[in-house]
Amino acid sequence: MSFENMSLSSQDNDGSIAPLKVDFIFKGKSSTMELNVSTSVSDIYNRARIAFDLPDNTILKLLYRGKVIGGGGTANKGSGGNKSCSCCSTVTHNEHLFLAFPDGVKTTTKPAKVLVMATRGETVTELNNKRSDPTIRGFTSLTETKQPSEARVWGPETVQNKDYKFCRFESCNWQSFGHRPQSSTPHAFRALQLLEKLATDPGVKAVIIERELVVGTLGEIDPVDDRLLQKKKEQGACLLGYNTGGGMRIDVKLRSDDLQDFLPYNELASTLIHELSHNWVGEHNELFWTNYGQMRVEYLWKHSVLSSQGYIVDGRTTADIAGCAGLIRGGMDSILKAVLAELVREMANHGLSVQSIAPLIEERCKELFAEHKKSERAGQILGNGSGGENNGVVSTDLRNLALAAAERRAKQNDNEKSA
Repeated sequence: MSFENMSLSSQDNDGSIAPLKVDFIFKGKSSTMELNVSTSVSDIYNRARIAFDLPDNTILKLLYRGKVIGGGGTANKGSGGNKSCSCCSTVTHNEHLFLAFPDGVKTTTKPAKVLVMATRGETVTELNNKRSDPTIRGFTSLTETKQPSEARVWGPETVQNKDYKFCRFESCNWQSFGHRPQSSTPHAFRALQLLEKLATDPGVKAVIIERELVVGTLGEIDPVDDRLLQKKKEQGACLLGYNTGGGMRIDVKLRSDDLQDFLPYNELASTLIHELSHNWVGEHNELFWTNYGQMRVEYLWKHSVLSSQGYIVDGRTTADIAGCAGLIRGGMDSILKAVLAELVREMANHGLSVQSIAPLIEERCKELFAEHKKSERAGQILGNGSGGENNGVVSTDLRNLALAAAERRAKQNDNEKSA
């Protein structure tokens, strides 16, 4: 007769402890031994070593019906009584916990199968001393990346707009950049962080939100095997980015030609805005350069406004972080000069003159400046101040309007009471 969860004190009719056959299985080999339900954890681990002639420094783990014998720890040697047990990695145990089968064994004609897992101690030491693979993230690091980080480049609250944004990021990881210990080129993870930095750049966000753009993927150009890049090099040109499908995908060349570092950030931001301009115009004609110039003005003006408002990240302005502080130092006048100078260089490569589009760029500058002044005045009124010489005191006109409104409400209440 067989029972589930056989009692630990099970005995035969003559009072002796019932024998139990155990089939140890290790690397496809098996060895059958006769034990009993009172066999200790220490004894069963020693029997497994003897069965397969395993060295003393081998770390063992025995599994029975999916559970580790000995409470989940590994064992070299066991111990008895109520002393410390190296099998279970616990301090003290009672007699019940020292049993190899504390929950009993189903008594059948077939031996109980115990799976033996063995690892050499030298192997464990070698693995622990090895440099961790940077391409594999642990669960802890994944959790940390999902948490709002105070170390975000543009500040703790800087994220993409929920509606107008880059939906995905893709670094060049098929070249194994930076994966090897001797590699000097930046790792693919750093490239991915740089793409995210571009996407959350306050200036880039201002451009995208103003034009209500959604880009499918922002990716890194493969500096080694990209066919279009190689074709441009053969033609004596330099490809820094390209736009696929009118904004379905934008790829930017992040790495220098020698692959030792990334290109300067301000150049990458300029390239990204260039590619965003291709969402509307494919050719490098005057319409394209007008749109690009206006977007560059918006980008630099956003950083200028943040700097004037005293927005600081780790002691630096966003303009310092973006590498464009020198271009905005004189306000909108400096921004206009910098963008026109940039357009002169770029348009000359396509046989075009900046003179035809300069008035449109200047007009956009005036619009942005007027909008900023208007918002400043609105903010001062909402803050109970008109600015200038009043020093935050409400103006006479506003006070008179408030008094007149209060008088009207008082008269209305008197009329209601008399009625």
